[in-house]
Amino acid sequence: MSLPMNHRRPLLLAGLGMVGAAALPRRSAAQESTPYRFSPVNQYGIELTAKYWNPIIEHVSARSGVRLQLKIGRTSADTTAYVLANEVEFLFSNHMFSPEREQMGWRVFGRRQTPPIHSQIVVLASSPIQRLEELEGQQVAFPGPEATVAYKFSYAQLLKRNINVQVVFGGNMDGAFAQLLSGKVKAAGTHTQLAEGWSRRENQALRALWQSEPLHDLALMASRKVPDKDLQSVARAFLDMKTDPAGQRVLAQSSELVKLPTTTHFVASNGSEYGAYRAFYQSAPPSLR
Repeated sequence: MSLPMNHRRPLLLAGLGMVGAAALPRRSAAQESTPYRFSPVNQYGIELTAKYWNPIIEHVSARSGVRLQLKIGRTSADTTAYVLANEVEFLFSNHMFSPEREQMGWRVFGRRQTPPIHSQIVVLASSPIQRLEELEGQQVAFPGPEATVAYKFSYAQLLKRNINVQVVFGGNMDGAFAQLLSGKVKAAGTHTQLAEGWSRRENQALRALWQSEPLHDLALMASRKVPDKDLQSVARAFLDMKTDPAGQRVLAQSSELVKLPTTTHFVASNGSEYGAYRAFYQSAPPSLR
């Protein structure tokens, strides 16, 4: 497997993408205290990830009185490494549903409400490849080794069919798609939400060779070291965005950046909707657990 030569250095990107921030009230004294670190999985390139999330966490900080600060690594694997090292307090991820990681005590309090996502293996629409078996011996790009739906689910399907491919990690989904567009790889592991968003942003058509059953979008989670009072305030601010006019504007503008439906919002969750993720680890190849 080939990995990008990046250093595991955090990016605290509070200055990028302050869309809609002018509509928010001034920070309270509580928000000037040491912030909680919020780490969403790098679903896009670093700058686009920051532009999507910074307006959202600025709004949540202002409404909750609990200050959040974005912390992401160079790759999705780096960002998850911060989580595993207990270096962050809040996250947006689906990387924590394996039996071992659930023992860390992360608490699901919400999820992003979008159409269901499906793991996929895709090619460019113009590709002559029509079947998964034609990928034998070819290079296939994935976001990174921590990408649950885009890598683990899709690569497990190749392993199940005894299709041997050369895995190339792009660092995030945009990086993997760049490899596909350049012709360096023949296919990419992804999921429908990211594939559709990239296709719209780049005006490039993709074609799926395989698609999984539907899955829920990623979860909002809090470390067990976050006091209940702060967790409840942050959760309420995320969930109330869909009815708060300022929150609605932030959500719509952030969603438009990555080509999500402009009605995308956050809903409450206790984690029970993620049974399909937990079931995956019961039968997944050891290398993917």
